Amino acid sequence: MNRFSVYSVALLALFAFVATPALAADETIVDIAVGNDDFSTLVELVVAEDLAETLAGEGPFTVFAPTDDAFAAMPAFVGMAFERNPELVSEVLLYHVVPGTLLAEDVLASETLDTAQGGALQVNMLDEQPRVDASNIVATDIEASNGVIHVIDTVLLPTSVYQEVLMQIRDALVVLVSQMQSQYAH
Repeated sequence: MNRFSVYSVALLALFAFVATPALAADETIVDIAVGNDDFSTLVELVVAEDLAETLAGEGPFTVFAPTDDAFAAMPAFVGMAFERNPELVSEVLLYHVVPGTLLAEDVLASETLDTAQGGALQVNMLDEQPRVDASNIVATDIEASNGVIHVIDTVLLPTSVYQEVLMQIRDALVVLVSQMQSQYAH
């Protein structure tokens, strides 16, 4: 296949991924996510955390939606933090939601975006790739009746996740030191 054909196929695939949902602006953010297999993990978590009704509501919302691949690539410490503190799942999901409808140009015109979780996302460019926090924005402006979706390649993690991980490390160190002290005390 020549270079032109490869680029054409890639462009058509990207257009199909981005343009099809954008043409269905009568669907909510949740409807669009449910209809896209790349968001099955996100949808599963949103439903499990009772956020589907909210995100299907009037809004408007801007959602930075991680793909299934993004969830699969999450570091193991995140899952451990979720096990220890299940409330973090909702915090992480709400960290992906910004009140209002922000199209790509609005996002890129901002340095920070205040999230529904209470934290702030940092907007930046790295090698001409738009990013929020440490995640690349890989597709933009998927318009819904109650806002817009931007697809990202990494799950965004608020500070609370890192704080929980540090607490786990501290607790493990306390146990380890206690065991070592009792072992050497004899």
